[in-house]
Amino acid sequence: MLRNPNINKNKTNGGLMNKLKFKLGLLILSIGLLGFVLFYPQGADVPYPEGYRGWTHIKSMILEKGHPLYDAFGGIHHVYANKTALAGYKAGNKFKDGSVIVFDLFEAVSKDNAITEGNRKVVGVMVKNSKKYKNTGGWGFEGFAGDSRNRVVKNMEGECFACHMQAKEKDFVFSEYRK
Repeated sequence: MLRNPNINKNKTNGGLMNKLKFKLGLLILSIGLLGFVLFYPQGADVPYPEGYRGWTHIKSMILEKGHPLYDAFGGIHHVYANKTALAGYKAGNKFKDGSVIVFDLFEAVSKDNAITEGNRKVVGVMVKNSKKYKNTGGWGFEGFAGDSRNRVVKNMEGECFACHMQAKEKDFVFSEYRK
């Protein structure tokens, strides 16, 4: 019986082509994942805190000109905590995973001997997850510009955590529960 040499050749080439396609697919997937890790904003997994204005109001404050953080955070701050974070505040700033703290920052408008809220500048969010954010004291940080869902934090460690290191004794949280 005579064999057609092209039959085995096609099977071999077909198998080789399938292996090459598989390896190429893995390479493309790997490059895509690497790009995702390198270019995805660090805090992008910190969600917008839907409904935070219904959470417990912890405090309000106004940062005025002359405060060291005025350029970045001048204005009226309102701080809110979810139930888990509220328990952490009441325990003396000992926060468990699942705690979410929000600071809602507005322009301070001074007119007619009164200071009122102007436009929203940013919604800042801290989310406690000790395993996920072990490089930043267990906290994930994000900021959302104005009334949008546009993320503003590019480097969680440098832009947020470096400053919050000052509050290490209070679990990296500046605010305290007002009794």
